Amino acid sequence: MGIASFIGFTLLVAIIAYLATRKTDETSSDGYFLGGRSLTGPVIAGSLLLTNLSTEQIVGMNGIAYSEGILIMAYEVLAAIAMVFTALVLLPRYLKGGIATIPQFLEKRYGKSTKTLVSLLFLGGYAISMLPTVLYSGALAINTMFDLPEAMGLGEEGALWVTVWGIGIIGSIYAIFGGLKAVAVSDSINAIGLIIGGSLIPIFGLLYVGDGSLTAGMDVLTTNFPEKFDILGGPDSSVPFWTLFTGMVIVNFYYWGTNQAIIQRALGAKNLREGQIGLSLAAFVKILGPFIVVLPGIIAYQIFNGELVNADQAYPMVVKKVLPTAFIGFFAAVLFGAILSSFNSALNSSVTLFGLDFYKEYINKDATEKQVVKAGKIFGMFLAIISMIIAPLLFGVEGGIFNYLQELNGSYSVPILAIILVGYLTKKVPGIAANIGIVFAVVTYLVTLYIVKPDISFLHVMGILFVLVVLLMFVIGKFWPRETEYVQVYTEQVDITPWKFAKPVGFVICAMVIGLYVYFS
Repeated sequence: MGIASFIGFTLLVAIIAYLATRKTDETSSDGYFLGGRSLTGPVIAGSLLLTNLSTEQIVGMNGIAYSEGILIMAYEVLAAIAMVFTALVLLPRYLKGGIATIPQFLEKRYGKSTKTLVSLLFLGGYAISMLPTVLYSGALAINTMFDLPEAMGLGEEGALWVTVWGIGIIGSIYAIFGGLKAVAVSDSINAIGLIIGGSLIPIFGLLYVGDGSLTAGMDVLTTNFPEKFDILGGPDSSVPFWTLFTGMVIVNFYYWGTNQAIIQRALGAKNLREGQIGLSLAAFVKILGPFIVVLPGIIAYQIFNGELVNADQAYPMVVKKVLPTAFIGFFAAVLFGAILSSFNSALNSSVTLFGLDFYKEYINKDATEKQVVKAGKIFGMFLAIISMIIAPLLFGVEGGIFNYLQELNGSYSVPILAIILVGYLTKKVPGIAANIGIVFAVVTYLVTLYIVKPDISFLHVMGILFVLVVLLMFVIGKFWPRETEYVQVYTEQVDITPWKFAKPVGFVICAMVIGLYVYFS
């Protein structure tokens, strides 16, 4: 029954995605890369959530919750504030300029060399960290939940190679040959399934530890481990409290406002109103996120007496322990959808970046839209193979897969966020300032973190470096300004009339986040 429900739900999603994309012109750039600029608020929200909420989040964050408690929820709930900022400040500017990729804006603002540098950063980041991490964490979850190493007669690492390549090949077919709309539609269906399925795990977990009572289950956890419900992390924790005002701000504002794999969903919006509705809907759900990505880790600590050797296995072990057999197939399909979603989204964005920012720009300037899409697909297959080779090598990575991902991401999130914000908020800072800022940030961050190894959180390193990059750009802009002021032109590709409730809804979301911190501190 489990296998039948898994196959049935997975096929249902694929069929609906196919039917929804039949009429989209996938041979044009807008059709393939932006879903024909036709995405509505609920579709954008679903796609944003599932692109983000994948196994590296669910497995990785629950692993840290198992070890340290709810303080890791900062990554989830502060995301809501970042989405409000994106909806009110960045998205209107993106849609006004009619861009398909973030580097396209950077070319208009700073020049071609800046666009190339940032595209390289995005592609490098996706190839080395995001794509392999999604594949590894997904394969680890499925292997642990369903005892696949034993079923295959292989060791854990051997089974990991098989599962990684299976997920990678299926995900590549979806992303490379379906385009953004296929990814977004399948995301929306899977998002509903993941929220339902993901909510069932902590519910069944609390019932398990509370002998049939949810409230008794919570009482057991808060009584036995009160320290795990302290949201204010100490200096030696994964999220020291003061990092909320340094690197945590940068992580979230970069991710939700400038990361191509994420923001591409909003760039495909029918109009600004739909984009802002989508971001606001997603922000509300993110505030509820800790229920899915943090609580099961603490439940695992209770059930397994804190004796698990690999904290990243806490979540799949809880699923295997508490979920009734009838739900296993459905949850496996939903989890599989979540894995594919994050993999597809990063791969689709990589295809977009290569096709528009490299192939069309440097390799074949006279390429037709069809040739650009074809070149992007070939590159996507190459990138997918690289990520499938790297992913199994992450087995047993020190400090947990989630922290590994966040640390590595800092090398490009700091400079990209800095140059985009400076680009929109100033008119005379030149391209050379952006280029120097990028190189300075990447080299300084990697040297500081992996050679100097300071005795402070990598999040503080990100915060300090961000301020230095912005100051460096302002100094260069002061002494060597642009010859002419930058003026953004409205391309009129979509209506940019804002949603009338965007500001009040944004205020409510920010107030909820602050209230959450006050309650748990």
